[in-house]
Amino acid sequence: MLRVAIDGPGGTGKSTIAKAIAAKFGLEYIDTGAMYRSLALKSVRLGVSPDDEAAVEAMLENTTIDFVDNHVYLDGEDVGDLIRTNEISMAASNISKLPCVRAKVDEVSKHLAATRDVVMEGRDIGTIVIPDAEVKVFMTAAPEIRAQRRFDQLREAGKPADYDEIFADIQKRDYQDSHRALNPLRQAEDAVYLDTSNMTIEENIEAIADLIRERM
Repeated sequence: MLRVAIDGPGGTGKSTIAKAIAAKFGLEYIDTGAMYRSLALKSVRLGVSPDDEAAVEAMLENTTIDFVDNHVYLDGEDVGDLIRTNEISMAASNISKLPCVRAKVDEVSKHLAATRDVVMEGRDIGTIVIPDAEVKVFMTAAPEIRAQRRFDQLREAGKPADYDEIFADIQKRDYQDSHRALNPLRQAEDAVYLDTSNMTIEENIEAIADLIRERM
C-alpha cells in the first residue's frame, strides 16, 4: 500500500498539494480537515454547541462522512463549497477539541487508510491516524503568507475577504491547534519538514513527488 500523510497548520497549501499528488499517483485524496469542517457545519445547522458534548455525541451517531472523487459527502450531501468559510473554520477548531469528534474522524480516516491507497492531510495524520504511513510530510509557512493565500483564494472565488481578520483567525487557530490537550498539531519525528513560504505550487508538488518516488 501507499499512504501519504501531510500534516501542518491551515493555509499552507496542504489541500491543493494533496489533490495534485493524488491525481499524479492515482491515490484517493482524504481531507481530514474537511471532516472536522463538515461536522462543524452540521453542528451549526442544528444549533448544537461544542460546549454540549452529549448533544455532539448524539449528532455523531447519525452522521456519515465519505469521499468520492475528491469530494467530501456529509450524510450523502456534497458540502465541499459550504465548509470553506471563516465561520466554519473557527467552528471546526472548537468542535475538534472534543474527544468524541476526534474519535469519529479518526475512525473514518483509519478505515479509509486501511482500505485504499491514500494521500491524507490534516493536523495529526502522521502522528495519530496513520503513524506507519509510507511517506510523511510536515508542511508549514509564515502566518502572513498563509493569510495572503487565503485572502487571494476568497477574492478569486468572489467571496468577501478581510486580510486583517483572516490573519488574526490564522494566529488564533494556530494557537488552538498546537495547544489543545488532545492530539495537538506537531511534526512527527520521521516526517520531512517542508516550508512552503517561498515555494510555488509546482515546486511543492515535485518535492513531495520526489519523496514518494524514493519509497516506491
